[in-house]
Amino acid sequence: MKRVNIKYLVVSCVLILSLILGAGCSFSWSFPPIDTSPPSSPPGTYPATPIDPNWTLPPTESNALELPDIASVVAKVKPSVVAINTIIYDIFNQPQESAGSGWIIDEDGYIVTNNHVVEGAESGSITVTLDNGKIFKAGIVGSDWLTDLAVLKIDAENLVKASRGDSAELKVGEWVLAIGNSMGLGVTPSQGIVRCLGASIPVSSGQMLGDLIGISAPINPGNSGGPLVNMRGEVVGITSIKIAMVGVEAMGWAMSSETAIPIIEELIQKGYVVRPYLGISYTDVTQYLAWRYDLAVTEGIFVDEVIPGYPADEAGLKPKDIIVSFNGEEITNTGDLIQAISSCQVEQTVEIIYWRGKAKYTTEATLTESPPP
Repeated sequence: MKRVNIKYLVVSCVLILSLILGAGCSFSWSFPPIDTSPPSSPPGTYPATPIDPNWTLPPTESNALELPDIASVVAKVKPSVVAINTIIYDIFNQPQESAGSGWIIDEDGYIVTNNHVVEGAESGSITVTLDNGKIFKAGIVGSDWLTDLAVLKIDAENLVKASRGDSAELKVGEWVLAIGNSMGLGVTPSQGIVRCLGASIPVSSGQMLGDLIGISAPINPGNSGGPLVNMRGEVVGITSIKIAMVGVEAMGWAMSSETAIPIIEELIQKGYVVRPYLGISYTDVTQYLAWRYDLAVTEGIFVDEVIPGYPADEAGLKPKDIIVSFNGEEITNTGDLIQAISSCQVEQTVEIIYWRGKAKYTTEATLTESPPP
């Protein structure tokens, strides 16, 4: 294939252009004229003409509702909120200090908080700081791991107790305040709205907290045990960082007062919560346990110990049995069994289905009252 010389191609183009111009041809070009006529309405649209020439903005409303007076609510509630400091010794006998919150439920010194705020604390290692700056040593009246509630007592009188509200009256979107010892820096408020009601969240193995209030107010370390109050300054819940840490991001959680108050009353009256009791210690069936003991199932409750003289013992259960059903409810983990037992009554007879070796059995047990801790 022959290559075309660029130089000859350029010369040819110049010659052709010269011939055209020499023949008297001319070219002219200019911008098109500007159309100054008004645009017509596009098809299917309304003409830009006034529909109501007499329309004006409506007058300013003079009867609009005022926003909640947060400062007044804080002023009412804050004197009944306390800062709690706890010293707990670790496995190396080193002191670990933690901060929490609480609120005065009785003018003679009863204070409500979360169980995890004081769990593991020894006598004399819990201090309570009142709003007026006074500091007291506190003792644990009673605590309940399952609901994460505890009651403390200080030697004081004529304290400012909190007003109690009805959490059943709360509505989604309602303003609420969480007041507590946030970050251990002193008692401060944070505001938000109710985002949901009646939620349940698994917190740890075997621990399911229910009837929770989801709020947009942030809950930080140190807030645990502090009150959640409505805009009348009434306690409608108990906040907890333990729930917030496992919940939805940017959502705080509080246990409703409707659920908490009966537990608090029982802790003050008896020091512990009475529940139906089966009388076993147990753990989840794991792949390791299933392999080690050649179990017939891979889900259920592995019985570690049967306490003599209690319902499980009288029903014939033995260590290494695997419970798979309780009172008609399927049991796959410890949380299932705790919820199933909690839904029963003391002296109620329940059906238990379990595996022993490669055989499946059914028995009945009459639940008794849980012993003091």
